[in-house]
Formats: sequence, C-alpha cells, structure tokens
Amino acid sequence: MKKLIINADDFGLSNSVNQAVIKGWESGILTSTSLMVEGSAFNEAVQIAKDNPNLQVGLHLTLLQGKGTAEHEGFPSLLDYQGNFPNDPIMAGMRMFFLRPLRKQIAKEIEAQIEKFLSTGLKLSHIDGHLNIHMHPTVFDILCKLMPKYDIKSFRLSRERLLTELSISKRRFLGKCVDAFIFGRLAKRCRSPLEILGINYADEVKGLLNSGSMTEDYIFKALDRLQEGVTEIYLHPGYLKDSETTKWMPDYQHENELAALLSPKIKEKITKNGIKLCNYNGEEKLLC
Repeated sequence: MKKLIINADDFGLSNSVNQAVIKGWESGILTSTSLMVEGSAFNEAVQIAKDNPNLQVGLHLTLLQGKGTAEHEGFPSLLDYQGNFPNDPIMAGMRMFFLRPLRKQIAKEIEAQIEKFLSTGLKLSHIDGHLNIHMHPTVFDILCKLMPKYDIKSFRLSRERLLTELSISKRRFLGKCVDAFIFGRLAKRCRSPLEILGINYADEVKGLLNSGSMTEDYIFKALDRLQEGVTEIYLHPGYLKDSETTKWMPDYQHENELAALLSPKIKEKITKNGIKLCNYNGEEKLLC
C-alpha cells in the first residue's frame, strides 16, 4: 500500500504561512505541519492548532536563520549579540561540527525549543528541521538523547531517489546531485540509531531536492512515482509574500504550493492511484 504524509513547514513563521496551513488542512490534502517556536506568528499558530486538534503538529527545529529560544553565554556563542542564529547554512553547519564548545549550547537550545513547544499543551508528533538541520551529525546525536526523554516517536529522515527526482524535474540539476549525495550519506548514518530507539520515519521524503517549487504539476507527476510504503511530501505554502517569507525564501513559490494543496486535480490523482493520506501516527485523512 502507498501511504502519503503531506506536511507544511514553517508554521508560526508569519500570518501568511499560518493561514495557508489552515486552508490546506481544512480544504486540501495537508495532513500535518511543523511549528517554529520563535516564529513571529507563533501564538497565532498555537491557537490555530488548538482549534484544529486533529491537525498533527511537530517541531520545526531552528538552529539557523532565526532567533534562539535559550540564553547562551560564553565564547564562541551559538547566537549573535541580538540573539540570532547565523544566516549562512554552510557556515552554521561547520561551526556546529568543528567548534566543540558549542555542543552544550546546541543541546541546551534544542531542549529549550522542545520544552517551549510542549508548554503550549500541544502534542509533539514529530521532529524535523529548518533547512534539514536536524540531520546534521552534531544535532542528530543530541536528538538521539532527547527524543526518548520527551517520548518523541517520529523523525523526518530526509533523503530522495535522485534519478526519480530528475525524471520529474531537471531544475537545479547539479545542486540536486550534490544534495542527494550528502543527504543520502547522512540518512545512512541516522537510520540505525533511529531503529534502535524505535523512532518512526517515512520510507522516502520529497521536498528536499525541489524545495520551494512543489507545484501542482510537480506533485501530479510525483504521485505516479511513489513507492510502496510511506512517503512524506513537505511544502512551504503561503498567501501573498510578507516580510518573513520574502526575507528567508524570496524564490519560493509559496502561493503555487498552496494551490497544489488545494488542487482538485491532485485530489483526484490521489484517489485514482489508491494512495492513502495519513499523518506520522498513521491516522488516515479522508478527502472531501
């Protein structure tokens, strides 16, 4: 059987994102979302989630391009003097890997974000990360200690079949090849610890290699190429551009991704192909 998780990232980033998430849940194929606890519209997102208790919500762990949750002292510091993470993902990743004094701060920050999420009263369904930072070796090793502590049972294991992806879209060809190689290696490293801990993960994740361009046409083609088992497709839906989405994702097709979530053509394709929509808990969503 083919099962499909449809997740919206960046819940809480802005009102535009929040409204797109709830629209995708109420009228579209969305089955879950991932919350940024320091997003400018965090409180609104929490209220939306409470008003829609069947919408599964996970933590969108943020360790770059955003504000920190915990206070950090000492040098080197995970944050700048304004409390912000680095913006450059490559530089941020290198600092976290090579600067061992940062590891206590990283662990403190991750735990602070988990606890801030749980303080809302929402059930934390899964862990993923902004720009997939949760797959970083240093971050992942810390999560392996914290997920059992907080009874977190699902994790986004980000990796895709490159040749299948290129058969759908050859956009960003070289970048996709590099990303597929890197995340394939990271996933191989992560898989065994996840299985030992009994942490669930999807058999494949789509959205990694074509991030920001998960349009109706793209998803329509991807549905014909799903493997048996569980696939997660993640998107970044939004309405009109706002200051937050423009700042961090100026090239992303937020409105087109929302349109894909609401598309009758996509709904029909899912039904025709016998695909079951579900969340990380395996709870099925029926299309209306």
